Amino acid sequence: MVLSMSGSKVAHAALKGPSVVKEIFIGLGLGLAAGSLWKMHHWNEQRKVRSFYDMLEKGQISVVVDE
Repeated sequence: MVLSMSGSKVAHAALKGPSVVKEIFIGLGLGLAAGSLWKMHHWNEQRKVRSFYDMLEKGQISVVVDE
């Protein structure tokens, strides 16, 4: 009795190991994207602080409560 095993020649993607190069590039891309967003947030906060101190120096605003 001979059994045909024609289904065993099909490559299964689930059994294949992770691609190291692909993982490195995905990690690098995600890291750069997250870093860029964090840097833009940091620049925005710096701009707000600089604007506050400029207005304080020009006398447009005050931190002392008027009585």
